[in-house]
Amino acid sequence: MRAKPDPVKPGQRSVWDFPRPAVAEPCDAHIRIEHRGIIVAETRNAICTFETSHPPSYYIPPADIAPGILRRAAGSSFCEWKGAASYWDVVIGDHVLPRVGWSYPNPSASFVMLRDHVAFYAGPFDSCTVDGETVIPQPGAFYGGWITSNYAGPFKGGPGSMGW
Repeated sequence: MRAKPDPVKPGQRSVWDFPRPAVAEPCDAHIRIEHRGIIVAETRNAICTFETSHPPSYYIPPADIAPGILRRAAGSSFCEWKGAASYWDVVIGDHVLPRVGWSYPNPSASFVMLRDHVAFYAGPFDSCTVDGETVIPQPGAFYGGWITSNYAGPFKGGPGSMGW
């Protein structure tokens, strides 16, 4: 079952025009993550992934993530296109945000540019922005896309979207 795409407003792209399988592309948007007064990550060198029905996910190069803030977390998952994912905790002093980041240490050939870059779930942080706009986390407990006004949905992850 496919959802009925929302109307596309001027300046927007529909996530229903994104490809399947997913693709990765360099992105020069200004990505910034803050939590507890600390800049967790800030870059204009992210890699964006685009997949039908999903808002983009932003993979940040390690050099643009605050040093010493990541701690390897237990567990893994597998993406049919990207490969095996590893998870990361963000540690700020004695405060831990568990499994809020993920990366692909050995991605598939089509996603080699993601190697060692880290994507983050937006929800747990005090602030996640794209070009200064505060993002809305993609619905659902598993997906990590960042919704901004540049994209029209509906977005996978909400109630009734399992079969999209």
